[in-house]
Amino acid sequence: MTAKLIVEGSTVEQPERIPGQWALPVAAAVNGVGTGMYVPFTLVFFHHVTGLSFTVVGLVLTVTGLAGMAALPPAGAAVDRFGARRVQLALYGVRAVGFALYPFAGSLPAFAAVALVTAAADRAFPAVQSSLLGEVARGAGRDRLQAANRAMQNGGYGAGALLATLVIALAGSTGYTYAAWGNALSFALAALLLRPLRPLPAAGRAAEPRAGAGYRLVLADRPFLVVTGANFLNALSYSALSVLFPLFVVEWLHGPAVLTGAAFTLNTVLCAVAGVFVGGRVRRTGARRTRAAALGGALFAAAFLAQIALGTLRPGSTAVLGGGLVAVVLVYTLGELIHSPAAEVLAVAAAPEAARGRYLAAYQMSWSLAKAVAPSLFTALLAVDGRAPWALLVLTSAAAAALLIRTERHLPADAVRPTTTTIVHTATASTTTGTTRLAARPAAAPLNSRPTEGSRS
Repeated sequence: MTAKLIVEGSTVEQPERIPGQWALPVAAAVNGVGTGMYVPFTLVFFHHVTGLSFTVVGLVLTVTGLAGMAALPPAGAAVDRFGARRVQLALYGVRAVGFALYPFAGSLPAFAAVALVTAAADRAFPAVQSSLLGEVARGAGRDRLQAANRAMQNGGYGAGALLATLVIALAGSTGYTYAAWGNALSFALAALLLRPLRPLPAAGRAAEPRAGAGYRLVLADRPFLVVTGANFLNALSYSALSVLFPLFVVEWLHGPAVLTGAAFTLNTVLCAVAGVFVGGRVRRTGARRTRAAALGGALFAAAFLAQIALGTLRPGSTAVLGGGLVAVVLVYTLGELIHSPAAEVLAVAAAPEAARGRYLAAYQMSWSLAKAVAPSLFTALLAVDGRAPWALLVLTSAAAAALLIRTERHLPADAVRPTTTTIVHTATASTTTGTTRLAARPAAAPLNSRPTEGSRS
């Protein structure tokens, strides 16, 4: 929440102080460094640390990645029972041990076992992290913390990739082993950094779920399922930059592969540098989270329409092609910076506190399914026509935006628009003291406005 002090007609915004608030973004940055050390080199990384062939490594990672999704439901239930912070620490521990053991997993059974356990922790991690965000911040504070987390994490990705590149360049193939241990160390350090973080007291919709209800609560909540479905459609857009973009540039546009690396770098740097700024500007407009997420989806659609135009024109000049692709990445990244904080916090705020773990585990399924479906879907469409996958993404982005706006009135009012705490101090003529009153109202809304009407149906 945000406290606003109003003294004799003047207003000063005072953000609510979150106990140990620095811990979450810093831990996200350290976690990003570890992840960035292996994600850009995934197949090569695991090939060198295990000694297995690329084909075997790829197959094992695909199978264990899909199987790891089964960890989401129990992880969500564990969050509701033990709290997100405890589960987050446990997942950091599993990931640290897993990467420490990878260099010793030379046989196929050993590699598959370590990969399965690590994949389960990796798949559950984002849902638990979102639940932790909901436990330690409320109202507009969640939006700020989410934007800071994402910016710091993206900065960590870039730093981790650079660090791994330097280690491998200096140590050769042995550098992959050092990178694996460095990744394990980063997870252990991130866990230690979370120790000062303390959850806020429960408030709002915090009633205990019915005994034995479990995930039936989530399945019965149609507005939340619509939000989850819209996120699946937008999650396909996030997969486009890593899966579709390189193939499109090289195979359809016949451009140099270096353009794909430049696009990734530009996107990562902008997310790290501009994430907090863009998120702050969106919050200051008083935009509803549903509308902000829909705007992000509209920008995705605009970027994909530009890709269709490039795919039709197919510029022969590398300079012209590069300029066009830079423009596309800029629009796409702006959409990401607007959509991501709003969509993630919308899901956190729409979930009842007592069942937040289960709700966000279900929400995370939309990300996992999109990541699993995207490679085969995009490559199949690309084989038909290079513009076909972008046309599909235009439709999915537009549909996601429409779903978010249509379901807005059925979501809790404080999920659609964050509330703030207003402290009004009115001086009296007869005394030097004054009166103080507290009121909750939508962030950035006029004093005489009302929260958005809405109810869960």
